[in-house]
Amino acid sequence: MSEQTDSRARIHMGHGSGGRATGRLIQELFVKHLHNERLDPLDDGALLDLSGSLAMSTDAFVVDPIFFPGGDIGKLAVCGTVNDVAMCGAVPRALSAAFILEEGLLLEDLERIARSMGAQAREAGVEVVTGDTKVVPRGHADGVYVTTAGVGERIEGVRLGGALARPGDVIMVSGPLGDHGAAIMAVRAGIDLEGDLRSDCASVAGAVVRLLQAVPGVHVLRDPTRGGLASVVVEIAEASKVGVELEETAIPVSEATLAACEILGLDPLSLACEGRFVAILPAELEDAACQALSEEAVASGLCRIGRVVDDHPGKVVLRTQIGGTRLVDQAEGELLPRIC
Repeated sequence: MSEQTDSRARIHMGHGSGGRATGRLIQELFVKHLHNERLDPLDDGALLDLSGSLAMSTDAFVVDPIFFPGGDIGKLAVCGTVNDVAMCGAVPRALSAAFILEEGLLLEDLERIARSMGAQAREAGVEVVTGDTKVVPRGHADGVYVTTAGVGERIEGVRLGGALARPGDVIMVSGPLGDHGAAIMAVRAGIDLEGDLRSDCASVAGAVVRLLQAVPGVHVLRDPTRGGLASVVVEIAEASKVGVELEETAIPVSEATLAACEILGLDPLSLACEGRFVAILPAELEDAACQALSEEAVASGLCRIGRVVDDHPGKVVLRTQIGGTRLVDQAEGELLPRIC
Protein backbone atom coordinates (compact mmCIF):
# COMPACT_ATOMS: atom_id res chain seq x y z
CA MET A 1 0.00 0.00 0.00
CA SER A 2 1.24 3.49 -0.74
CA GLU A 3 1.27 4.49 2.95
CA GLN A 4 3.80 1.75 3.67
CA THR A 5 6.58 3.60 1.82
CA ASP A 6 6.81 5.66 5.04
CA SER A 7 7.66 3.35 7.93
CA ARG A 8 5.94 5.79 10.29
CA ALA A 9 2.70 6.02 8.30
CA ARG A 10 -0.33 6.25 10.53
CA ILE A 11 -4.08 5.81 10.49
CA HIS A 12 -5.89 9.02 9.49
CA MET A 13 -9.56 9.92 9.48
CA GLY A 14 -9.78 9.21 5.74
CA HIS A 15 -9.23 5.52 6.50
CA GLY A 16 -12.70 5.50 8.01
CA SER A 17 -14.42 7.44 5.25
CA GLY A 18 -15.57 4.47 3.17
CA GLY A 19 -13.67 5.89 0.21
CA ARG A 20 -10.43 5.00 -1.52
CA ALA A 21 -8.29 5.16 1.63
CA THR A 22 -10.63 2.72 3.33
CA GLY A 23 -10.52 0.43 0.32
CA ARG A 24 -6.73 0.43 0.25
CA LEU A 25 -6.56 -0.28 3.98
CA ILE A 26 -8.94 -3.23 3.68
CA GLN A 27 -7.50 -4.72 0.48
CA GLU A 28 -3.80 -4.17 1.11
CA LEU A 29 -3.66 -4.82 4.84
CA PHE A 30 -6.62 -6.82 6.18
CA VAL A 31 -7.33 -9.00 3.14
CA LYS A 32 -3.59 -9.51 2.67
CA HIS A 33 -3.37 -11.34 5.99
CA LEU A 34 -6.90 -12.67 6.51
CA HIS A 35 -7.89 -13.65 2.97
CA ASN A 36 -10.15 -16.61 2.25
CA GLU A 37 -12.87 -17.33 -0.28
CA ARG A 38 -15.64 -16.01 1.98
CA LEU A 39 -13.89 -12.79 2.97
CA ASP A 40 -12.24 -11.88 -0.34
CA PRO A 41 -15.42 -10.73 -2.16
CA LEU A 42 -15.85 -8.06 0.57
CA ASP A 43 -19.62 -8.30 0.55
CA ASP A 44 -21.65 -6.96 3.47
CA GLY A 45 -21.64 -10.39 5.07
CA ALA A 46 -20.65 -14.00 4.47
CA LEU A 47 -22.56 -17.17 3.64
CA LEU A 48 -21.57 -20.19 5.74
CA ASP A 49 -22.16 -23.86 5.00
CA LEU A 50 -23.09 -25.06 8.49
CA SER A 51 -25.52 -27.71 9.63
CA GLY A 52 -27.19 -28.90 12.80
CA SER A 53 -27.12 -27.08 16.12
CA LEU A 54 -24.82 -24.05 16.26
CA ALA A 55 -22.97 -22.22 19.01
CA MET A 56 -22.20 -18.50 18.86
CA SER A 57 -20.12 -16.18 21.01
CA THR A 58 -19.17 -12.51 20.89
CA ASP A 59 -16.40 -10.60 22.61
CA ALA A 60 -14.53 -7.29 22.67
CA PHE A 61 -10.81 -6.77 23.26
CA VAL A 62 -9.29 -3.62 24.75
CA VAL A 63 -6.07 -5.04 26.23
CA ASP A 64 -3.37 -2.60 27.30
CA PRO A 65 -0.65 -2.87 26.05
CA ILE A 66 -1.70 -4.16 22.63
CA PHE A 67 1.59 -6.07 22.29
CA PHE A 68 2.76 -8.20 25.21
CA PRO A 69 5.05 -11.20 25.84
CA GLY A 70 3.37 -14.19 24.23
CA GLY A 71 0.85 -12.36 22.09
CA ASP A 72 -0.95 -9.22 20.99
CA ILE A 73 -4.52 -7.97 20.69
CA GLY A 74 -4.98 -9.75 17.34
CA LYS A 75 -3.92 -13.18 18.58
CA LEU A 76 -5.93 -12.59 21.75
CA ALA A 77 -9.08 -11.76 19.77
CA VAL A 78 -8.92 -14.96 17.73
CA CYS A 79 -8.00 -17.22 20.65
CA GLY A 80 -10.51 -15.69 23.02
CA THR A 81 -13.37 -16.12 20.59
CA VAL A 82 -12.64 -19.65 19.38
CA ASN A 83 -12.09 -20.73 22.99
CA ASP A 84 -15.51 -19.38 23.99
CA VAL A 85 -17.16 -21.30 21.16
CA ALA A 86 -15.28 -24.46 22.15
CA MET A 87 -16.49 -24.10 25.76
CA CYS A 88 -20.02 -24.54 24.38
CA GLY A 89 -19.06 -27.97 23.07
CA ALA A 90 -18.74 -26.80 19.48
CA VAL A 91 -16.14 -26.91 16.72
CA PRO A 92 -15.31 -23.27 15.79
CA ARG A 93 -15.82 -22.58 12.09
CA ALA A 94 -15.87 -18.84 11.39
CA LEU A 95 -15.25 -15.44 12.95
CA SER A 96 -16.18 -11.86 12.27
CA ALA A 97 -13.92 -9.00 13.36
CA ALA A 98 -14.57 -5.29 13.73
CA PHE A 99 -11.75 -2.81 14.33
CA ILE A 100 -12.04 0.55 16.08
CA LEU A 101 -8.88 2.41 15.07
CA GLU A 102 -7.61 5.61 16.65
CA GLU A 103 -6.31 8.33 14.38
CA GLY A 104 -2.50 8.22 14.59
CA LEU A 105 -2.17 4.46 15.05
CA LEU A 106 0.95 3.27 13.23
CA LEU A 107 0.06 1.27 10.14
CA GLU A 108 2.97 -1.06 10.82
CA ASP A 109 1.41 -1.90 14.19
CA LEU A 110 -1.98 -2.51 12.61
CA GLU A 111 -0.40 -4.78 10.00
CA ARG A 112 1.41 -6.69 12.74
CA ILE A 113 -1.95 -7.24 14.45
CA ALA A 114 -3.65 -8.38 11.23
CA ARG A 115 -0.76 -10.72 10.44
CA SER A 116 -1.02 -12.23 13.91
CA MET A 117 -4.78 -12.72 13.55
CA GLY A 118 -4.36 -14.46 10.22
CA ALA A 119 -1.67 -16.80 11.51
CA GLN A 120 -3.67 -17.68 14.63
CA ALA A 121 -6.89 -18.22 12.69
CA ARG A 122 -5.14 -20.66 10.36
CA GLU A 123 -3.62 -22.47 13.34
CA ALA A 124 -7.03 -22.71 15.01
CA GLY A 125 -8.70 -23.94 11.81
CA VAL A 126 -11.11 -21.01 11.45
CA GLU A 127 -11.61 -18.21 8.96
CA VAL A 128 -12.32 -14.52 9.53
CA VAL A 129 -15.17 -14.26 7.01
CA THR A 130 -16.48 -10.73 7.48
CA GLY A 131 -15.57 -7.56 9.31
CA ASP A 132 -15.73 -3.81 9.66
CA THR A 133 -13.38 -0.90 10.26
CA LYS A 134 -14.10 2.44 11.92
CA VAL A 135 -11.72 5.31 12.72
CA VAL A 136 -12.18 7.71 15.65
CA PRO A 137 -10.32 10.99 16.26
CA ARG A 138 -7.04 11.05 18.14
CA GLY A 139 -7.65 10.85 21.88
CA HIS A 140 -11.03 9.09 21.56
CA ALA A 141 -9.69 5.53 21.81
CA ASP A 142 -6.43 3.86 22.75
CA GLY A 143 -4.80 2.71 19.54
CA VAL A 144 -7.07 -0.15 18.54
CA TYR A 145 -10.01 -2.09 19.90
CA VAL A 146 -11.26 -5.34 18.32
CA THR A 147 -14.74 -6.83 18.54
CA THR A 148 -15.36 -10.37 17.34
CA ALA A 149 -18.09 -12.95 16.98
CA GLY A 150 -17.61 -16.66 16.43
CA VAL A 151 -19.84 -19.50 15.28
CA GLY A 152 -19.30 -23.22 15.49
CA GLU A 153 -21.04 -26.55 14.95
CA ARG A 154 -21.98 -28.30 18.17
CA ILE A 155 -20.61 -31.79 18.72
CA GLU A 156 -23.44 -34.29 18.66
CA GLY A 157 -24.39 -35.76 22.01
CA VAL A 158 -22.44 -33.22 24.09
CA ARG A 159 -24.32 -31.36 26.82
CA LEU A 160 -22.38 -28.82 28.87
CA GLY A 161 -23.41 -26.17 31.34
CA GLY A 162 -22.37 -24.39 34.48
CA ALA A 163 -25.33 -25.89 36.34
CA LEU A 164 -24.38 -29.51 35.53
CA ALA A 165 -21.59 -30.15 38.08
CA ARG A 166 -22.46 -33.07 40.37
CA PRO A 167 -21.05 -34.29 43.72
CA GLY A 168 -18.31 -36.81 43.02
CA ASP A 169 -17.07 -34.95 39.94
CA VAL A 170 -13.42 -33.94 39.70
CA ILE A 171 -12.22 -30.47 38.72
CA MET A 172 -9.34 -30.36 36.26
CA VAL A 173 -7.29 -27.61 34.62
CA SER A 174 -5.34 -27.89 31.39
CA GLY A 175 -2.14 -26.19 32.53
CA PRO A 176 -0.51 -23.52 34.73
CA LEU A 177 -2.85 -20.73 35.74
CA GLY A 178 -2.57 -16.94 35.70
CA ASP A 179 0.21 -16.48 33.13
CA HIS A 180 -1.76 -14.04 30.97
CA GLY A 181 -2.82 -11.75 33.79
CA ALA A 182 0.61 -11.82 35.37
CA ALA A 183 2.35 -11.04 32.07
CA ILE A 184 0.11 -8.04 31.35
CA MET A 185 0.45 -6.61 34.85
CA ALA A 186 4.23 -7.14 34.87
CA VAL A 187 4.60 -5.19 31.61
CA ARG A 188 2.53 -2.34 33.00
CA ALA A 189 4.58 -2.28 36.20
CA GLY A 190 7.88 -2.44 34.32
CA ILE A 191 8.87 -5.73 35.94
CA ASP A 192 11.45 -7.76 34.01
CA LEU A 193 11.65 -11.43 34.95
CA GLU A 194 14.32 -12.14 32.32
CA GLY A 195 11.79 -13.20 29.70
CA ASP A 196 10.40 -16.08 31.73
CA LEU A 197 6.91 -14.61 32.07
CA ARG A 198 4.73 -14.92 28.98
CA SER A 199 1.01 -14.90 28.37
CA ASP A 200 -0.61 -18.32 27.93
CA CYS A 201 -2.65 -16.89 25.02
CA ALA A 202 -3.51 -19.84 22.75
CA SER A 203 -6.41 -21.62 21.11
CA VAL A 204 -7.60 -24.63 23.12
CA ALA A 205 -10.36 -25.52 20.68
CA GLY A 206 -8.54 -28.49 19.14
CA ALA A 207 -7.78 -29.97 22.56
CA VAL A 208 -11.35 -29.45 23.73
CA VAL A 209 -12.81 -31.13 20.64
CA ARG A 210 -10.48 -34.10 21.14
CA LEU A 211 -11.49 -34.33 24.82
CA LEU A 212 -15.22 -34.22 24.09
CA GLN A 213 -14.98 -36.77 21.29
CA ALA A 214 -12.84 -39.16 23.30
CA VAL A 215 -14.51 -38.74 26.69
CA PRO A 216 -18.30 -38.33 26.46
CA GLY A 217 -19.70 -37.32 29.81
CA VAL A 218 -17.86 -34.07 30.57
CA HIS A 219 -20.28 -31.90 32.57
CA VAL A 220 -18.74 -28.42 32.52
CA LEU A 221 -16.14 -26.58 30.46
CA ARG A 222 -15.02 -23.02 31.15
CA ASP A 223 -12.06 -20.84 30.20
CA PRO A 224 -10.84 -18.89 33.23
CA THR A 225 -10.39 -15.46 31.68
CA ARG A 226 -11.27 -12.32 33.68
CA GLY A 227 -11.47 -13.26 37.35
CA GLY A 228 -9.41 -16.40 36.75
CA LEU A 229 -10.03 -19.77 38.36
CA ALA A 230 -11.66 -18.21 41.42
CA SER A 231 -14.50 -16.64 39.45
CA VAL A 232 -15.09 -19.76 37.37
CA VAL A 233 -15.40 -22.21 40.27
CA VAL A 234 -17.57 -19.84 42.33
CA GLU A 235 -19.94 -19.34 39.37
CA ILE A 236 -20.18 -23.11 38.86
CA ALA A 237 -20.73 -23.84 42.55
CA GLU A 238 -23.55 -21.29 42.70
CA ALA A 239 -25.18 -22.39 39.42
CA SER A 240 -25.01 -26.12 40.26
CA LYS A 241 -25.85 -25.62 43.96
CA VAL A 242 -22.92 -27.80 45.00
CA GLY A 243 -19.81 -27.33 47.09
CA VAL A 244 -16.30 -27.23 45.65
CA GLU A 245 -13.09 -28.19 47.41
CA LEU A 246 -9.76 -27.20 45.85
CA GLU A 247 -6.29 -28.42 46.83
CA GLU A 248 -3.78 -25.56 46.79
CA THR A 249 -0.82 -27.91 46.36
CA ALA A 250 -2.42 -29.41 43.23
CA ILE A 251 -3.08 -26.11 41.44
CA PRO A 252 -0.33 -25.51 38.83
CA VAL A 253 1.20 -22.04 38.80
CA SER A 254 4.52 -21.26 37.09
CA GLU A 255 7.45 -19.93 39.10
CA ALA A 256 7.49 -16.75 37.00
CA THR A 257 3.82 -16.06 37.70
CA LEU A 258 4.29 -16.75 41.41
CA ALA A 259 7.22 -14.32 41.45
CA ALA A 260 5.18 -11.62 39.71
CA CYS A 261 2.28 -12.18 42.12
CA GLU A 262 4.58 -11.77 45.11
CA ILE A 263 5.95 -8.50 43.74
CA LEU A 264 2.54 -7.12 42.72
CA GLY A 265 0.53 -8.48 45.64
CA LEU A 266 -1.81 -10.51 43.43
CA ASP A 267 -3.55 -13.85 43.93
CA PRO A 268 -2.80 -16.25 41.04
CA LEU A 269 -6.24 -17.83 41.47
CA SER A 270 -7.81 -14.53 40.39
CA LEU A 271 -5.54 -13.89 37.39
CA ALA A 272 -6.82 -14.25 33.85
CA CYS A 273 -5.79 -17.08 31.55
CA GLU A 274 -6.24 -16.96 27.77
CA GLY A 275 -5.08 -20.45 26.83
CA ARG A 276 -6.38 -22.71 29.59
CA PHE A 277 -9.65 -24.43 30.40
CA VAL A 278 -11.39 -25.89 33.43
CA ALA A 279 -13.15 -29.24 32.98
CA ILE A 280 -15.54 -30.85 35.46
CA LEU A 281 -16.32 -34.52 34.84
CA PRO A 282 -17.12 -37.75 36.68
CA ALA A 283 -14.14 -39.09 38.63
CA GLU A 284 -14.10 -42.34 36.66
CA LEU A 285 -13.32 -40.36 33.47
CA GLU A 286 -10.22 -38.60 34.83
CA ASP A 287 -7.67 -41.08 33.48
CA ALA A 288 -9.33 -41.20 30.07
CA ALA A 289 -9.27 -37.39 29.87
CA CYS A 290 -5.55 -37.26 30.67
CA GLN A 291 -4.87 -39.96 28.10
CA ALA A 292 -6.88 -38.16 25.41
CA LEU A 293 -4.91 -34.93 25.87
CA SER A 294 -1.45 -36.36 26.54
CA GLU A 295 -0.21 -35.33 23.09
CA GLU A 296 -2.00 -31.96 22.94
CA ALA A 297 0.74 -29.46 23.78
CA VAL A 298 -1.74 -26.80 24.90
CA ALA A 299 -3.41 -29.21 27.37
CA SER A 300 -0.80 -31.86 28.16
CA GLY A 301 -0.61 -30.49 31.70
CA LEU A 302 -4.21 -31.52 32.42
CA CYS A 303 -4.49 -32.35 36.12
CA ARG A 304 -7.02 -32.67 38.94
CA ILE A 305 -7.13 -29.73 41.35
CA GLY A 306 -10.24 -30.49 43.37
CA ARG A 307 -13.63 -32.12 43.59
CA VAL A 308 -17.32 -31.37 43.77
CA VAL A 309 -18.99 -32.19 47.10
CA ASP A 310 -22.41 -32.17 48.78
CA ASP A 311 -21.20 -29.96 51.63
CA HIS A 312 -21.46 -26.14 51.71
CA PRO A 313 -23.48 -25.76 48.48
CA GLY A 314 -22.61 -22.63 46.55
CA LYS A 315 -19.30 -22.23 48.37
CA VAL A 316 -15.70 -22.92 47.31
CA VAL A 317 -13.18 -24.01 49.93
CA LEU A 318 -9.41 -24.07 49.35
CA ARG A 319 -7.30 -26.50 51.39
CA THR A 320 -4.05 -24.60 51.84
CA GLN A 321 -0.47 -25.83 51.79
CA ILE A 322 -0.22 -25.56 55.59
CA GLY A 323 -3.30 -27.71 56.16
CA GLY A 324 -5.87 -25.00 56.82
CA THR A 325 -8.86 -23.94 54.77
CA ARG A 326 -10.18 -20.67 53.40
CA LEU A 327 -13.14 -19.59 51.34
CA VAL A 328 -12.51 -18.65 47.72
CA ASP A 329 -14.66 -15.83 46.40
CA GLN A 330 -14.91 -13.55 43.41
CA ALA A 331 -13.19 -10.19 43.62
CA GLU A 332 -15.24 -7.03 44.11
CA GLY A 333 -14.78 -4.44 41.39
CA GLU A 334 -12.21 -4.45 38.58
CA LEU A 335 -8.84 -5.36 40.06
CA LEU A 336 -7.14 -5.89 36.68
CA PRO A 337 -8.62 -3.54 34.06
CA ARG A 338 -7.81 -3.85 30.34
CA ILE A 339 -6.57 -7.42 30.74
CA CYS A 340 -8.22 -8.69 27.54
